[in-house]
Amino acid sequence: MSLDSPHPRQAEREAFYAKVEARNLSPLWTRTLVPPLPHFSVKAVPHLWDFDNVLKPLLLEAGGLITAQEANRRVLSLENPGFDGGPPRILESLYAGLQMILPGECAPAHRHTPSALRFIMEGKGAWTAVSGEKSNMQPGDFIITPSMTWHDHGHDGEEPFFWMDGLDIPMVAAFGPMFFEAYPKDRAPQSRPPGDSLARYGANMRPVNSTWSKPESPIFWYPYERSREALETLRRNGELDPYDGLKLEYIDPTRGGTAMPTISAFLQVLPKGFRSETYRSTENTVFSVIEGTGRLIAGEGDKQRVIAWKPRDIFVAPCWVPYRLEADGDACLFSFSDRVAQQKLGLWREQRGNAVLE
Repeated sequence: MSLDSPHPRQAEREAFYAKVEARNLSPLWTRTLVPPLPHFSVKAVPHLWDFDNVLKPLLLEAGGLITAQEANRRVLSLENPGFDGGPPRILESLYAGLQMILPGECAPAHRHTPSALRFIMEGKGAWTAVSGEKSNMQPGDFIITPSMTWHDHGHDGEEPFFWMDGLDIPMVAAFGPMFFEAYPKDRAPQSRPPGDSLARYGANMRPVNSTWSKPESPIFWYPYERSREALETLRRNGELDPYDGLKLEYIDPTRGGTAMPTISAFLQVLPKGFRSETYRSTENTVFSVIEGTGRLIAGEGDKQRVIAWKPRDIFVAPCWVPYRLEADGDACLFSFSDRVAQQKLGLWREQRGNAVLE
């Protein structure tokens, strides 16, 4: 029988499949449930969102159309063009958006089950309060909002203020427990002075007889100045990694694990003229440029793309897409990914050169 010829019992098979479907069942043998490689199922593609020429002008326009009070959060969601509709997400497991708050505004307090991070892009004079502790935000700062913690934002400065939000919404949605709650008032009470958590836990010390059992870091605010200084010290004293340059991970200082239970976050320096070796891993990674210009070279063969980046641009490297980074002058990048969630589930792997590490 020719491969192109229908099976002798094809009509019976089709009738059977219709009967099965009517009973909320499906025959596994007619589809590929587990593909041989991620690229058969990963839909996200390498992409860049231009801050200066696209994101910022559009958010400024939105600022004249809707207030932070009306919008609750004035955010433009970053939607990967590889997805064909559905809930907004930047990569398979991650959500990202760009938020703007204007002088005098206050984004109302709320809490939700998805965990969130905030990476500050541009502006002066804005603050955030997480679990009763206020932090004055500066460009380059990394801030976490753990699951079901009250948080709000305000702006006492004189110019628009921008940051990137990163959340594990697609992960939480896959399990189902999506909860959101608005605080009865616009502002949640502030019960601790600014910088309290950093003073308690941020100097490789902790208060005597204290314990910390929550899955996230007790530090909510990681100032860029401190983190950047650490990278510069390592740059003077250490060797470059051929794939990452110099890269540090934000951690929970009480246990040494990641700052967030489902999201890993990093800061890295690429020295002038750095050209990384080709790297890929199963993690989905979102990059935000702090300093410098360069390129992301992602993909293989006729699908390879060269994406030029500059300060405040946001770009992504999806699961198992090979990529390398090139820097013109000194560059500094913030990134976040789902690495820790994959590691906890025993899924994460990376490829450096020809070696696949698990």
